[in-house]
Amino acid sequence: MIKHLAILFLVTACAFHAQATPSPEYSTAGFFPLNGTGREVYSMNPAWRFHKGAASGAESKHFDDSGWAVVSLPHGIEYLPTEASGCINYQGEVWYRKHFTLPAGLENKHLFLHFEAIMGKCKVFVNGKLVTEHFGGYLPVIADITESVNWEGDNVIVVWADNSDDPLYPPGKQQSVLDFTYFGGIYRDCWLIAHNNIFITDPNYENEIAGGGLFVAYNNVSDFSADVLLKIHVRNSEKHTFAGAVEYKLLQQNGTQVAQLKLPIRIQANKSQVASGKITVKNPLLWHPDAPALYYMQVRILDKNGNVVDGYRQRIGIRSIEFKGKDGFWLNNKPYGKPLMGANRHQDFAVVGNAVPNSVHWRDAKKLKEAGLNIIRNAHYPQDPAFMDACDELGLFVIVNTPGWQFWNNAPIFEQRVYSDIRNIVRRDRNHPSVWLWEPILNETGYPAAFAQNAKECVDSEYPYPYSYSGCDSRARGYEYFPVLFTHPQPTRNTSVRRGEVAEVDSSKTYFTREWGDNVDDWNSHNSPSRVARSWGEQPMLIQAQHYALPPYPYASYESFFLTTPQHVGGTLWHSFDHQRGYHPDPFYGGIMDIFRLPKYSYYMFMAQRPAVKNDQTVGSGPMIFIAHEMTPFSGKDVVVYSNCDEVRLTCNKDGQSYMYTKDKTRKGMPSPVIVFPDVFNFMTDVRMSMMERRQDDVYLLAEGLIDGRVVATHKVCPARRPEKLLLWLDNEQQALEANGSDFVTVVASVADKNGNIKRLNNYFVRFQIEGEGRLLGNESIMANPAPVRWGTAPALIQSTLKSGKIKVTASILFEGLGMPATAELEFETVPTTKQLIYNSDEAGAITQTAAVENKSSDINNAKREIERLQKELNAIKLKEVELQQQKFGEPVQNK
Repeated sequence: MIKHLAILFLVTACAFHAQATPSPEYSTAGFFPLNGTGREVYSMNPAWRFHKGAASGAESKHFDDSGWAVVSLPHGIEYLPTEASGCINYQGEVWYRKHFTLPAGLENKHLFLHFEAIMGKCKVFVNGKLVTEHFGGYLPVIADITESVNWEGDNVIVVWADNSDDPLYPPGKQQSVLDFTYFGGIYRDCWLIAHNNIFITDPNYENEIAGGGLFVAYNNVSDFSADVLLKIHVRNSEKHTFAGAVEYKLLQQNGTQVAQLKLPIRIQANKSQVASGKITVKNPLLWHPDAPALYYMQVRILDKNGNVVDGYRQRIGIRSIEFKGKDGFWLNNKPYGKPLMGANRHQDFAVVGNAVPNSVHWRDAKKLKEAGLNIIRNAHYPQDPAFMDACDELGLFVIVNTPGWQFWNNAPIFEQRVYSDIRNIVRRDRNHPSVWLWEPILNETGYPAAFAQNAKECVDSEYPYPYSYSGCDSRARGYEYFPVLFTHPQPTRNTSVRRGEVAEVDSSKTYFTREWGDNVDDWNSHNSPSRVARSWGEQPMLIQAQHYALPPYPYASYESFFLTTPQHVGGTLWHSFDHQRGYHPDPFYGGIMDIFRLPKYSYYMFMAQRPAVKNDQTVGSGPMIFIAHEMTPFSGKDVVVYSNCDEVRLTCNKDGQSYMYTKDKTRKGMPSPVIVFPDVFNFMTDVRMSMMERRQDDVYLLAEGLIDGRVVATHKVCPARRPEKLLLWLDNEQQALEANGSDFVTVVASVADKNGNIKRLNNYFVRFQIEGEGRLLGNESIMANPAPVRWGTAPALIQSTLKSGKIKVTASILFEGLGMPATAELEFETVPTTKQLIYNSDEAGAITQTAAVENKSSDINNAKREIERLQKELNAIKLKEVELQQQKFGEPVQNK
């Protein structure tokens, strides 16, 4: 058993990591492809030439880039160490160049190039022609390249980008005084969209208020009926009038059609037209965090003969959202009934910065949902479309933010670019059922009151239908224009009035806490009981978890939100994951998981607040139990357990004493308080049983969670003994690695004793080697490989190649020796990509060459491992003699 890696349920329940996991699905340029529509989607991610710095003339098609490195998107300019705060990242110009030929069959198609985001300001050229430029790093960059491509020969896309500080577009603040990090590059996906000349437009390209593309909204939502409001924008780039129809088909996820609508449409040559309609759905499956029901809306454009000329699929979720002042938050025409608890999220990850593939965004959402969270605040910018897709699937509400943090510029161009961002955020995300609230204002910023009013009006004009709301800080200028105000919970038995609280409650407003949990000594030093690196170990992590749950001093905590009135509807913790910052040398360590997404104790404290009874959702509910104690010589006497069960039984050692906890169901406050069993652990008992009585295997802590008198969850912790071996596992949430050249997965190595108990107190370095269709991201220059062991584990990132197949990862101690832990090996397979890829195969070959040096012969490795195993067996026999001698001459152990 791997210590603390899994929380196990008994036979009557699923194992924690063996629950049925939904298969993720990711949109492409804002839609899901639909066969037979004439619309094709190609990934442009593989094989870009890259240069960091200025490059005169690099926009030219014939520029010589043969000496540049070859990379694939998403790409974040550079690999960085796990401690990458304090502005150690590169800021400045970068260039990307992609060589490609168009696939056959695209002649006479209309072509759009769609970058999901490029950090900073950028210019895009195709075959030497400037096709678009953009300011801002978090929204799509789209260009019509139909007239710029060479249909038969070589094409070159060139992107110039600059992530340097620039006060003329948001966020605008210098990174050196910013609480997050810009990073850089083309750090999200790039798509080529090909369709006929009669086509559904892109809302972020068209720049139409409440228009462009397909807009799906709702009205009159109940358990019995719901109106689905449809508005579509279609463009005719032909030289003759188009007459046809728009056809909608609404399907459940199992393929059952529940509604259909056909609307006539007539479009003049080189013009566009809007068609609006309504579908009434009887007995709808309503979207809810506990049961995120999704529908597929198929839309097709038909010509007068009924032939399909364009179309795609959107995933929608029917739901109503209402904020009713003193009556709180209502979902689907009913009070939500409990605080809506969640966390903020920055998008950066270890080593790669912001440049993470879709699968990582999905895994982030899955991990947060498993922890019992139901809402995420996208701090402080719109995040990857894949994350929004994941929140739709998994049942996570989202607060969607405008890029901004403590910065205002009176220059008119800055304000206009903020308004443009607000409008494009709504246009991009308006069809996501996960959108709970728009946050159009700039975070913690002293802007003019008129700006706040204008920002809200931007949202209202872009979403002129029911169930759309905006939020603002309660102490910010212009707060009176907003129905939802951000503030801290009103004083309760464990809180006092603090910064950001409203002095008086307005019965017409609904209140929410956008950030809670941080408690610094001052805003320069940033010492806080919430900010705990996972590597600091047991006691700091226990303090962090208690601070978030219910601290022994006046401060807003999880408990606080369950002691407020319904008018205060919940809060989002600052922060879900550790993340990098510009204005401080330390990363923010306050996450409930570290920057690799490895959990701290507080993760399990949050998980204990989720429902113990499984709901219709496949994640985010069910019984759990976790022992936050390592049984080391430095562990405390008290044993802390997190569980959502009605009763917890803790047993210390075989035939040892048992302790019982029963939840007080009449208690007001958080669902599952931290459970502390006092004065349970004594290291000297371990010494006596292990050395004197030879009962080492009988030393353990066993926690059992009971509901209705039946054990439904267990967790066992044993002391970690002599380091004997390394363990390897995939942290992939049961999702296969996709062979698209961009996807990556975290492989975790741990130091363990012979029984698999992780040796948390350890300072080794682990060297990773790889064979097959994968490559390691990062090297010794950033301490990625070899990697230091922190709190018993050393993670590495493994990226796929463009060919599916086997990957073999080998982990060994950096300085090997006869007495050192044995090497571990892990084999897994990548799966073929489902997307069509466009790339130059010669260029792509240069990517794999950089990884070839990591590969070694399997035969040599296997022989070496077998010799190592035999030597260790022989040495173990010799060590027994040493043990007996040390026991004979050592201080006698008191038998008590």
